[in-house]
Amino acid sequence: MAVENIFEYETRNKIRFSFRGLISVEDLWDLSLNNLDSIYKDLKKQSKQSEEESLLNIKTQEDELLNVQIEIVKYIVSVKLAEKEAREKATAKKAQKQKIMSIIAAKQDEALQNSSIDDLQKMLDELDG
Repeated sequence: MAVENIFEYETRNKIRFSFRGLISVEDLWDLSLNNLDSIYKDLKKQSKQSEEESLLNIKTQEDELLNVQIEIVKYIVSVKLAEKEAREKATAKKAQKQKIMSIIAAKQDEALQNSSIDDLQKMLDELDG
């Protein structure tokens, strides 16, 4: 089932998840990855029990509901993991940029210190003039 169809199914059927009572899909977005993993494990356990209890391979509405719930949790976890990775990359990139800028500043200071007195005087005169 496509993501759009999963969320359409969810909204039409007002699916709720068991987590400290009943919560909606909107509430799943606020949970930590560990909490989402816990919900996922519970849903998978229910799914396996449902499969074991039946002698026939007849899909019930409850089976479909469980599958949709599992797919929703998997989707939200994948989005949250991608966002976490993007934040970590952005943080690393920012730190690398800061490091490069500080090295550039140090080299500029070093170049300034290695300038002759005449060059330094010209620079001062340009700043004043």
